[in-house]
Parts: sequence; C-alpha cells; structure tokens
Amino acid sequence: MKSVRAKATLRDCVYGQAVGDAVGVPYEFKQRDSFDCTGMDGFGTHNQPVGTWSDDTSMALAICDSYRELGRIDVCDIRDKFVSWYRDGSYTCDGLFDIGNATAEALSTGRGLAGEWDNGNGSLMRTLPIAFTDATDDEINEVSAITHAHPTSTEACVAMVGAARSLIAGANARETALAYDVDPDKPRDEIRSGGYVLDTFEAALWCLANTSNYRDCVLLAVNLGNDTDTTGAVAGALAGIVYGIDGIPAEWVDSLRGKDVIERCLF
Repeated sequence: MKSVRAKATLRDCVYGQAVGDAVGVPYEFKQRDSFDCTGMDGFGTHNQPVGTWSDDTSMALAICDSYRELGRIDVCDIRDKFVSWYRDGSYTCDGLFDIGNATAEALSTGRGLAGEWDNGNGSLMRTLPIAFTDATDDEINEVSAITHAHPTSTEACVAMVGAARSLIAGANARETALAYDVDPDKPRDEIRSGGYVLDTFEAALWCLANTSNYRDCVLLAVNLGNDTDTTGAVAGALAGIVYGIDGIPAEWVDSLRGKDVIERCLF
C-alpha cells in the first residue's frame, strides 16, 4: 500500500469526498451486485446530472465554511449553516435533493437525536474535514450531536477523525484499519453498506485497505450497494487524503459539478 503523501490537504480530502459522493449518487438504495458501477454516471436513483454530489458533501462544506470564517469549531454557527442548507439549498450544486430523516428532524427541532435507533451515518459522512482542524474530541462529539447525539455516533466521528489524522501523519491504510478494529481481510460479503454508522465506518476503511489507488477504492465502495453515496463519500475522502487530488481520475474531477461552491468553503 502506498504511504500517504507528505502534504495531504483539506482540498485533497474534500475533492475526494465530493467525487466519491457523486460516483455513488446514481446507485443509492440499489442492492449489491444488482449493478456494476465503472465510473462517474448521472441520473439513476435521484435523476441528477453527472457529477452531482449529495447531502454528504454539502454538510461537510458547511463545516468547512464555518471554520474558514471563524477559525474555530463553533457548534451554533455550524448548526445555522446546516439549517441554511436544509431550508435554502446552500452548499449544493443546484438545490437539496437528499436528506436523512434524523438530520431533517434534528434541524427542524433544534435537537440532536439520541436514541439507540438514531445511529445512522448522517454525522459520520460530514466529519472528515474536521481532521484538518485542531478540534478536540469533545468538539467533534458536539458537532456530531447537532443531529446525531447518541454515543455510538459521536464516538464513531471521533474515531474517524482520528483515523484520518493517522493517515495525514503517514500511517498506511492497513495499519490504520487495524488500529480502529477494522479487519482488512474480512470477506466482502461480510462488509455491510447500509445506513448504520458503524457499518459505514468499517466499509470505508475496509475499501481503503483493500485497494491501492483512488479509483479502485471508490468503485469498491460504491459497488457494495445500498448507501452508495455515503460509503463512496467517506471512502473517497480517506482516499483523497492518501492519494491526493492528483490521484483522482481527471475525467471524474472534470465532470464534478459545483467546484466553485467547494472552493469558496475551503480553509
């Protein structure tokens, strides 16, 4: 496995996420092995043009934009930006088309959901840019808890930021997976790819550990099926850290929509 580049940047991570998200969008909710994703396509499940990313990237960009403006983690400001995305379509290519039930309820009520059944991947999917800040574990917890406040979700976000920081520091993917209790040798049919936060955590690190380039990592993730955009987004963000934006297929970057939105939010 190729070691992480010496100067992984937020841009590498965010473009990695946005591209992985966009590759997965057309296949969301499709069962594993009922399709074969070989590149960046359009339409499909959400009838979106080629290169359109979803809520995963929008919410990550809202976090980035808050940190860009304030230079610190400010949970109230991040929540306000999430609400702006939810109500007004901020941080999207051309409007919101996908939002998780827990996220919608939390942003409508102003209270993160904390039940055992509220452990979807809606906070994990947006958390990786925080690895490029000086956020503490408590702050990572608080950002998750804006929408997903159960300890399973908040602790998964802390662990994912920790894994990303390990990759940024030079750990390889297999070492990182093992350090976070993900078995790279687990068979594919034992890797779950639905909306449960711990399944997404495992699937993303498993895909990274079992591939040697960005393209293969994202295609492996998306072809797991089910929550394809989120698995693709999280695996893509990790692969962006490892391989950099130059490691993303140029035709995928060229097809990506909303690059102006992304660039405005980077810090």
